[in-house]
Amino acid sequence: MADIESWKKTGIVGGTFNPIHMGHLLLGQWAMEEAGLDGVAFIPTGSSYMKDRSEILPGEKRLAMTKLAVSGNDRFCCLDLEMKREGNTYTYETLQELHSMYPGTRLYFIVGADCLFSIENWYRPESIFQHCSLLAASRNGTPMETLEQKRRELEKRYGADILLLSFPNMEISSTEIRRRLAHGRSIQYLVPDPVREYIERNHCYERI
Repeated sequence: MADIESWKKTGIVGGTFNPIHMGHLLLGQWAMEEAGLDGVAFIPTGSSYMKDRSEILPGEKRLAMTKLAVSGNDRFCCLDLEMKREGNTYTYETLQELHSMYPGTRLYFIVGADCLFSIENWYRPESIFQHCSLLAASRNGTPMETLEQKRRELEKRYGADILLLSFPNMEISSTEIRRRLAHGRSIQYLVPDPVREYIERNHCYERI
């Protein structure tokens, strides 16, 4: 059982998780080892203001799948903060809440490195940088020198603390998983077996 209250360095992986897949879990594990984190909390998005909600499963189902996905790793946990919050979900609010709930831990927000080029368009980016360090995983072939230039720019503008991580490029996406399910194709090895069994049992994503 994960004990986030005892962690001194906590990674955060947020996302719609529609559904959560092996790429999400590997990102968490990779960042944890590279940055020396004590554990990683996976937080399914509540109501994202940046997503088309028409294909997104209800929050309780995405939360259930995320809990199943992390259940086999005692250094992973799943938090339902964003599910409990009414209205749109904002990352800065989640980080503020975590900072208040777990004052003894340092927060590391784990993202794909492409987010470095969009995070300034997120709501209140200055608050995001204030409440966490950013672990940005390069996974799409963007040259490291380009990422390094953007890192320095954000550090100068916001006082951000950003660590660049090299991450293997994995061609797994929730969109592709949903497409395969809609066409009756297997998703074995793309998601953890308990997640696959939940999807099959509840007939999720059979039409898109």
